[in-house]
Amino acid sequence: MHYINTATNIRFNAAKLCKVNLFETPQMFCDIYCLEPGQLQKVHSHADATKFYYVIDGTATITIGSQSRDVGPGTLAWAAPGEPHGVINRSNERVVLLVAMGPNPNVADS
Repeated sequence: MHYINTATNIRFNAAKLCKVNLFETPQMFCDIYCLEPGQLQKVHSHADATKFYYVIDGTATITIGSQSRDVGPGTLAWAAPGEPHGVINRSNERVVLLVAMGPNPNVADS
């Protein structure tokens, strides 16, 4: 088994959203997204993958499909394959998200 302390992997970048990979397999990836106030991941979609955002800290505005919501710690939002999704930090505080997607779009089909 593998264990990761997510708190020791939190990193921020003043210039842009910081993505820290926690692990990656052919089936999925799992990252920590760290957003300073005003930072975002543009709304986009993945034709063949499901993605989720889990709020660890702060309040994020998460878009899934045509709906955007301000959500706080403990909230999980997920997008089905082909469904538009994205996140922005509209607050004055930092935001930390656990993000995973499967299947892993970073792995080419064999």
